[in-house]
Amino acid sequence: MPRATSSTTELLLSPIAYIRTGFTEKFGLPRQGGLAPAVRGEIVFVPEYSRSEAVRGLTAFSHIWLIWGFHAAQKPAGKGWSATVRPPRLGGNTRVGVFATRSPFRPNPLGLSCVKLEAVFPDAPQVRLLVSGVDLLDGTPIYDIKPYIPAADAVPDASGGYTAETVKHLLDVQIPAPLLAQLPESIHEAVYEILRLDPRPGYADDPARIYGVSYAGFDIRFTVSANQLNVCEIIPNKS
Repeated sequence: MPRATSSTTELLLSPIAYIRTGFTEKFGLPRQGGLAPAVRGEIVFVPEYSRSEAVRGLTAFSHIWLIWGFHAAQKPAGKGWSATVRPPRLGGNTRVGVFATRSPFRPNPLGLSCVKLEAVFPDAPQVRLLVSGVDLLDGTPIYDIKPYIPAADAVPDASGGYTAETVKHLLDVQIPAPLLAQLPESIHEAVYEILRLDPRPGYADDPARIYGVSYAGFDIRFTVSANQLNVCEIIPNKS
């Protein structure tokens, strides 16, 4: 079989859209968007691709695939990628192959997310998609969008590897009523989902330490003891 030349293997990508979400920092992002279905985002197409014909027929699908870029991932000094990484959910001490993870530190920093398509706004000059079950930072570039096809994409009996156990790790979230009242009601469910997934790295277990998740313009501070997360302060982020 003839070997491919560099001219046939190189691929230049440019964003077709960017996503707007409530996440300005990586800490607190859901491990997978499907675990936090109330977290929403808005995909805004760049002018070149903001055409109603490009999304014609998309409303017939309930979910879509997003192919996007890890634009905020900072590579370790002097390194491009590593053959092994230490997933936080394994305590940060166990190394596995990079291709057995969804780490951003990979040869090609591309991410893949399946999100629910809530609405399509096809009118020019700015075509937009409203989606939910989002695990992307605000401003993440979107390189491609494809429809999710249940008959081909769903594998009910698939093995989840080491993630099979971590996905079951959920916290009991307690937010005092006066603090909850400081948040817009429209994001209450999303905040509970984000915190329930335990934003801390797997090796963190200090009940006295105060953590903070920045979401939708608020810094939500909390402590964790055993399996209970207690929100202790909510501070509006300075614009």
